[in-house]
Amino acid sequence: MAQQLQRWEPATGEKLWLSMLIGAMEDVARPEIRALPCDQSVLAALTMQLERPVSPYARHPQGSRFLN
Repeated sequence: MAQQLQRWEPATGEKLWLSMLIGAMEDVARPEIRALPCDQSVLAALTMQLERPVSPYARHPQGSRFLN
């Protein structure tokens, strides 16, 4: 049987969220912003968040699949 791919079409709110994320990433990539010091408590909180294991029950958009 041939595998059929499902197309994921984001809702308007998801497009807005993605646009805002890209805008924020572009803002912080600017050299004058990157040169600013970052509060150590913010870095510590971020490190703790990134060290947490990913939940096996994390939600994914319906129909999204990783294909090998």
